[in-house]
This record gives sequence, structure tokens and C-alpha cells, in this order.
Amino acid sequence: MLANFLAEPAWTALALSLKVACWATLIDLVLGVGFGYLLARKRFPGRELLDAVLTLPMVMPPTVLGYYLLVLIGRHGPMGAWLQHNFGIQLIFTWQAAVIAAAVVAFPLVLKGARAAFEAVDTQLEQAASVLGLSPWAVFLRVTLPLAWRGVLGGTLLAFARSMGEFGATLMVAGSIAGKTQTLSIAVYEAVQAGQDDTANLLVMITSLVCIIVLVSANRLTPNRNPQG
Repeated sequence: MLANFLAEPAWTALALSLKVACWATLIDLVLGVGFGYLLARKRFPGRELLDAVLTLPMVMPPTVLGYYLLVLIGRHGPMGAWLQHNFGIQLIFTWQAAVIAAAVVAFPLVLKGARAAFEAVDTQLEQAASVLGLSPWAVFLRVTLPLAWRGVLGGTLLAFARSMGEFGATLMVAGSIAGKTQTLSIAVYEAVQAGQDDTANLLVMITSLVCIIVLVSANRLTPNRNPQG
């Protein structure tokens, strides 16, 4: 079984999944913190509608998200055609497309965690920092974010786990090209289809172990935990 794990395509699929999950999580962290702070602190028309649209990937079937991404970044889509015409970049059936798919699917987890964490921060502390002469950016970096980091990191860990296990949208926009776009979840599917039970079992165990570790870590980072729980 160990020999199967070290051989292609199992090892490559695991490495690719880690790369895709890391990049997708980094994108979600930046955008999730930004939109989470906006929704937590600002009041504007359409605020809840924006929140609903940004949270939509959480409840929408991954294959539907994959279709929308195909329409958007496909060769004839508005963004895909623009990238192809101006820069010669084709995203479909590349690992970058897998990153985009994973980032879209996992984004609501960071957004919800960040928004809840920012809403839990006492605004009087931010006001006091402003009175002391700190700029809004300095208040965010030195007061708000340090107080909200546990919730932000908890949502980020969940997004990483979700990115590691993403299947439907990734398969539609990146395909299953061994060594190039075949992520861990797709490799499990292909191994089962090919009757390679040993490889499938090992990949499933690795995936399960990673997800358990991430979920336990995220639970420990959840703000306002019951100390007796």
C-alpha cells in the first residue's frame, strides 16, 4: 500500500490538492476578511442582499457553481475570452481553474467566520483607539483584527478543509488530468472507478485525517466557547 501511495498519481494528487487548497484559502482569507469587515461594520442599502449573494456558494450545488464558472472563465466567457485575447491565458483545464473553483466554494466559510468575529469586537475599543490618534487602518490592524483573529482563523481552517475536498466544481472547470489537475478527491473517484481499492482507501484515510485535524483546530479556535464544554 505504501508503494502505491508513493507512486503516481496518488502522491501527485495529494501534492496538487495541498497547493490548490493553500492558494484558494489565501484568496478567501483576503477577500473574506475584507467583505466580513464591510458587512459587520458598515450599513448601506442592499447589505443583506450582498451577504446572501456572497454566501450562495454554501448552499448551491457545486456542479451549478462549476457551470457558472465555465460560463464566466471559459474560452467564450467574458473573463475567459478577455484573458485569452489580451494575455493569451487559458484557465479552463488548469490547476489555476481548480484554485478558482475551490476558492468560490469555500469562500462563505471565511466570510461567515470573519463577520461574526468582527461583530463580536467591542466598538468602544475601536473608538478609544481612534480618539488616541490611530488612523482607521491602524485601528483595524492593531485593535480589531487582533481581537477577532480566533474567529477569522477558525473560518480559514474550515475553508482549507473544504478546498481540500472540493470535487464537483473542480471537475467541471479543471477536469481530471493526471499530474496536472487531478486533485485528491478526483483521484479517489478515479481510483474507485478503476478498481484500485488500496489506493482509494489510503487516499480516503489521509483526507479524513486532515479534515479531522482541521475541524478539531477550528472548534478550539471558535470564539466564546463554553469553558465547561
